Amino acid sequence: MLDIPTRSAVPEQALQAIQRLIREGDYQPGDALPSQRDLAERLGVSRASLREALSSLSALGVVSVQPGKGVFVQGAKSEQASESSWFSWPFAQQIGAADTFQLRYVLEGFAAGQAANALTTDDLDELAVNVEAMREQLRAGHFEAAAKLDFAFHRRLLEASGNRAMLHIVTASEAIFAESQKLPFIRPERAMETWQEHRKILRALSRHSASAAQKAMQEHIRNAAARTGIVFGG
Repeated sequence: MLDIPTRSAVPEQALQAIQRLIREGDYQPGDALPSQRDLAERLGVSRASLREALSSLSALGVVSVQPGKGVFVQGAKSEQASESSWFSWPFAQQIGAADTFQLRYVLEGFAAGQAANALTTDDLDELAVNVEAMREQLRAGHFEAAAKLDFAFHRRLLEASGNRAMLHIVTASEAIFAESQKLPFIRPERAMETWQEHRKILRALSRHSASAAQKAMQEHIRNAAARTGIVFGG
């Protein structure tokens, strides 16, 4: 199992700590939270990590960050905001989301390249159905259902790669990997990017181009991490 905490988990821990503060402090919509300086000191995190956490919470509709005024608790203003409220990263004490994305970048990039040479026409048709189903779920704002389809797409390529060791790693830590599929949908306005990137991966797979499939998958995972607020090289 993945169990090595790093500093990359700090923004996620700060995010959860702010949510607990709101819940346990009985803050109501419209109430101001402590200043960012006070919040950073109270949580024991840097201002940069705090800003990253607040940015994610703002995208979720949990808080409103008003420059020069402060951070205010924000009620769910729409069904879309309510729908996205299922987001959380429950594994912060075990491993950060950044570590998970970096591992996926390595494993799944290689797996996609291997799968490009192994997938049959029927396999590709099945993946095409998955991609279209994801598009429909995203258009409907059903992000959790889309995340499940996302995980199924990636798992199928791991299976097709023929590398049983990689598949075992993902299977043994399935809850962590599956949870990471949800994170990019923290910003609903960018959710369709996931579908577009899956289409690009599928096109490379359909050409049986190992190098293009690997590149498309790695770009997808790097972009997915960026949509979550996580940036890494590759």
